[in-house]
Amino acid sequence: MKKEPFVTNEKLQEIASQYPTPFHLYDEKGIRENMEALKEAFAWNPGFREYFAVKANPNPNLIKILGEYGCGCDCSSLTELMLSKAMGFDGAKIMFSSNATPAEEYQYAREIGAIINLDDITHIDFLEEVTGSIPKTISCRYNPGGLFKISNDIMDNPGDAKYGMTTEQLFEAFKTLKEKGAEEFGIHAFLASNTVTNEYYPMLAKVLFEVAVKLQKETGAKIKFINLSGGIGIPYRPDQEPNDIRVIGAGVKKVYDEVLGAAGMGDVAIYTELGRFMMGPYGCLVTKAIHEKHTHKEYIGCDACAVNLMRPAMYGAYHHITVMGKENQPCDHMYDVTGSLCENNDKFAIDRMLPKIDRGDLLVIHDTGAHGYSMGYNYNGKLKSAEILLKTDGSFELIRRAETPKDYFATLDGFEEYKKMGF
Repeated sequence: MKKEPFVTNEKLQEIASQYPTPFHLYDEKGIRENMEALKEAFAWNPGFREYFAVKANPNPNLIKILGEYGCGCDCSSLTELMLSKAMGFDGAKIMFSSNATPAEEYQYAREIGAIINLDDITHIDFLEEVTGSIPKTISCRYNPGGLFKISNDIMDNPGDAKYGMTTEQLFEAFKTLKEKGAEEFGIHAFLASNTVTNEYYPMLAKVLFEVAVKLQKETGAKIKFINLSGGIGIPYRPDQEPNDIRVIGAGVKKVYDEVLGAAGMGDVAIYTELGRFMMGPYGCLVTKAIHEKHTHKEYIGCDACAVNLMRPAMYGAYHHITVMGKENQPCDHMYDVTGSLCENNDKFAIDRMLPKIDRGDLLVIHDTGAHGYSMGYNYNGKLKSAEILLKTDGSFELIRRAETPKDYFATLDGFEEYKKMGF
């Protein structure tokens, strides 16, 4: 299957003539169509809500698009909570799923009425201690341990994950929270990451639904919602078949009817907490080839680096690359496509077959809409790039300017010398 950019070469050249590379570009049309498909897939559940994982892409201009469809925000830190509140989200539209949580973060979450998703049983007393009480609506994160398998394939290893409570702790937590005044409960679990299969969500749902039935029966706690979290992945490689969210939604409904419906719990709301699925394919990193190097291998040096996209350096992750204007030329040259960091793992691709690349060519690095810009950093004094939105009408808008040296030096209190540089 051919993987094509969502932007034409002509349009990209126009954008690059106004905003220098590198930059992240986002596709408003794709974001909206995907959101509509998700809503349709879970329309059978009246209480359904997507809580977008802010960590995946914390640009308010993009999150506001999702907000138009009734989405909330899933937050994991104080600043993500503050960002969500500033965008107009509050109360039940903010889910706070954190771990090793500082007191001030719980305090702020309570202040704005966010739903708190407790990661550990010891946090019950801590939350009560630092905020004065237990909220009437609260959620607990569940980790059943062991391996999570689909058929004979191991999807992930929850037993090695730092998140969530054991089965025994979950039951004890519900009893304790109920005694301390909680009235409505949620359950959350994240058992596998970036699954490219329609089977994951229904299987996860079955695990959670069965636990929910036992919890309500044994503790008397009213289960208000079940949060299936994230884990629905995207096809980073051209040969991968994308998930079908409508098939996934139908699969979850089947299990819902069989387990919750049969137990008289047909009023439980389903929540999702998708990040990668919501934004990943609808963003790309645009960079320019600025150098060629011919040594033991053939290298193409770009003006982007791991500061702009950390995943290949950090995980060895695959991101497809299109050489704009050469989409139909044969991929008969093998390159390492690199950035300029003083780190040998600063490579977007290794031994990748691509068309012949010349200096000045624009490269589109696909699927950076989630965990792309958001994982950026300033190693080597590199500055984070701009973000641009390609709108549905074909126009484009700067939604985050590129960092400047002034931004880099701004937190160095007492180092006034940089001001003499004229930034």
